[in-house]
Amino acid sequence: MSYVDGFVLPVPKKNLAAYRRMARKAGQVWREHGALEYRECIADDVQSGKLTSFPQSVKLKADETVIFAWIVYKSRAQRDRVNKKAMADPRLAAMADPKALPFDGKRMFWGGFKTMVDL
Repeated sequence: MSYVDGFVLPVPKKNLAAYRRMARKAGQVWREHGALEYRECIADDVQSGKLTSFPQSVKLKADETVIFAWIVYKSRAQRDRVNKKAMADPRLAAMADPKALPFDGKRMFWGGFKTMVDL
């Protein structure tokens, strides 16, 4: 079974091109350091719910869209090794400044997940 890091975040629509450039760079870095897959997806059929939803989870504003992303690894141990290398990679240094991000990092959420079903 594999291990997955998942992310959900709001991105202002006017910043999508900048976010896409950042995501491509990050994806290249993670893949070069050993991640098996790197996916970034933009909301297409995402509605606000009555109790919970992707838009509500990030307190989505009218001029924003939701990004759903994940990175796949062989295992949690491999994920920890890859993340350590990726976070130390100088190509990501510019992304470390929260003020330079093309999204509000305070409304982003993430977590690591053990694969339960893999078909």
